[in-house]
Amino acid sequence: FMSGFAPLSSANKDSFKHATVAEITNQMFDSKNMMVSCDPRHGRYLTCAAMFRGKCSTKEVDDQMLNVQSKNSAYFVEWIPSNVKTAVCNVAPPGFDLSGTFI
Repeated sequence: FMSGFAPLSSANKDSFKHATVAEITNQMFDSKNMMVSCDPRHGRYLTCAAMFRGKCSTKEVDDQMLNVQSKNSAYFVEWIPSNVKTAVCNVAPPGFDLSGTFI
């Protein structure tokens, strides 16, 4: 299992506190935001789950996840057709307006 969090920044950095769904989605799939010493570009995803916390629309989340999945289709196995699951919670974590967790 690989897990990641976005935005991953210091507590006093204000620039990441107002991130968009697109920025959070791209950061979740970035190896710099993974909690393991592994580069996901050297393998393939069987499945993944993305949890978004904060005020965002489910349509925007679904559109961004579909965009990432189609743009990075080489990194997802083709024999599991619906291998990306998303969840949205309207309550943001303390100190952020929007965040994302990747598993």
